[in-house]
Amino acid sequence: MGNALFIVWRETIEAMLVIGILHGWLAARPQARAGFPWLWSGIAAGIGLALLLAVALMGLQSAVAPTTLEWLQAIMPLAACALIVQMVWWMGRHGASLKGDLETSMARASDRANWMGIAVLAAVAVGREGAETVVFLYGAVQGRSGVGIALAGGLGFLLALAAYWVLSRGGRFFSWRTFFRVTEVLLLCLGGALLVDGTERLVGLEAVPALISPLWDTSSLLDEGTRAGGIVAALTGYRAMPSGIAYLLLALYWVLAFTVLARSKPARSGAGSS
Repeated sequence: MGNALFIVWRETIEAMLVIGILHGWLAARPQARAGFPWLWSGIAAGIGLALLLAVALMGLQSAVAPTTLEWLQAIMPLAACALIVQMVWWMGRHGASLKGDLETSMARASDRANWMGIAVLAAVAVGREGAETVVFLYGAVQGRSGVGIALAGGLGFLLALAAYWVLSRGGRFFSWRTFFRVTEVLLLCLGGALLVDGTERLVGLEAVPALISPLWDTSSLLDEGTRAGGIVAALTGYRAMPSGIAYLLLALYWVLAFTVLARSKPARSGAGSS
């Protein structure tokens, strides 16, 4: 359940960063203290939206026909992969200005006594992270034990609290920019694994050609059915007997991923301040 732990850990820290910015802005301005109840209401609403999405996905899974479910289980990893790339790109473009943008929006709402605007801002920020978490988890841990996922998610949340505390107070030794850069690479690795998983499912449904199947056979060296092989497969998309189409798409994915990372470097120069 390492994927579930990492996803919840990373997304929770990002949500807490946004909440911390909003809370800090209100706390520094006595005239804006009336916005606190609206901030907490917005956070609760964002969490509620994410939970509704989770319930909707679980309900859809149990309501559809088996064939439709197979298609859903093939498409969701691909959707999660695309969302990961989009998120890394978005953070690269907006990470450095995130704090300033949020504070500007808060100032406008406060000047107009538009506390509902602050609640909406918090709900959108938290709901976005929560929705990403739900989609990532659904794509990455299909068919796994619900209890195991819950335990991994709970541990990821607790570790996120600890990591946020360290990052907030360890500016001399750690930086938000380094944290996001490292976790973005790990997320992209997870995205590659999701791409392979979704593609192999589509091959099984005969929706796309395998091209070459298998491309190779390394099951005697490392079988993804073993514990060690399963960990490597979950983190990298490794397959002992992959299809040619899956690894062709994986190669193209990493070309795109490295391009996104390279182009995001200049925009991240001030991310540590957020």
